[in-house]
Amino acid sequence: MTLSDTEWHSHALQQALAPQWPGFTVEVVQDIDSTNAELMSRARAGHHEPILLVAKHQSAGQGRLGRRWYSGNGSLTFSLGIPLTPQDWSGLSLAVGLSVAQSLHPDIMLKWPNDLWWNKRKLAGILIETTGRGLLSNQASRYVVIGVGLNMGCVAVPDLSTKPAWLNEFLPTMGAAQALACTVGPLMNTLLTFEQQGFAPFQAAYHARDALTQLTVTLSDGVQGVVLGVNGVGALQVQTAQGLRRITSTEVSQYGERTAPSLGVVQKSLFLNHATLDNVKV
Repeated sequence: MTLSDTEWHSHALQQALAPQWPGFTVEVVQDIDSTNAELMSRARAGHHEPILLVAKHQSAGQGRLGRRWYSGNGSLTFSLGIPLTPQDWSGLSLAVGLSVAQSLHPDIMLKWPNDLWWNKRKLAGILIETTGRGLLSNQASRYVVIGVGLNMGCVAVPDLSTKPAWLNEFLPTMGAAQALACTVGPLMNTLLTFEQQGFAPFQAAYHARDALTQLTVTLSDGVQGVVLGVNGVGALQVQTAQGLRRITSTEVSQYGERTAPSLGVVQKSLFLNHATLDNVKV
């Protein structure tokens, strides 16, 4: 079911972005299994045009490492599909998260590599997938699908000791359509900058919102250290007794006790598990 243009201003978004992204279209639906899965399926079938796919509800949304993303009536979920040719993909999820945070509120923090936090609770997540090496006769190009899941209202998630945050906690009058309109344009500009210059131009702004800086963490090999922020390619820098470690394929998956699942409570010690490179599936 496609939603009305009047509600979501999809035509205005399409008109605003088409000059920079020829052929750009906007599609808004009421229900879908997963916006990322849908665009990845289309890309594998040969559809590599730039598109924004928005869903008011997802029945099978996914987060990082295949985890389920709980999308109720109080969520905004959308995916951008575009051909992209950066020299280095490192740090893409960080740049995307930074752009979304900057568009919404100055106090939203970022948890490396792909989460947005409000008051130490998860507000939004980023999932990036790629396919189609060698698009448009350019062997360096890939089609990238960038999924964003943003909690708008209170979301009931089972088996969590800390409930997620939601946007209307601190922006009570902002609706999903308005949140979409204020984030997509800047995000597309961020992608253009990233394609040309990589993560380096975003490093300072990311550092200002970095939720992990100066926290003690435990890496998956048992080594402990203090987070010193991210470097110019988005790697997490951890100062350990053995020296500085630069982590490019790690995530913060649990907080405090290793057996306590949570989306947001940060205590003195964090446990880091190795995962896929910078949240980009290739």
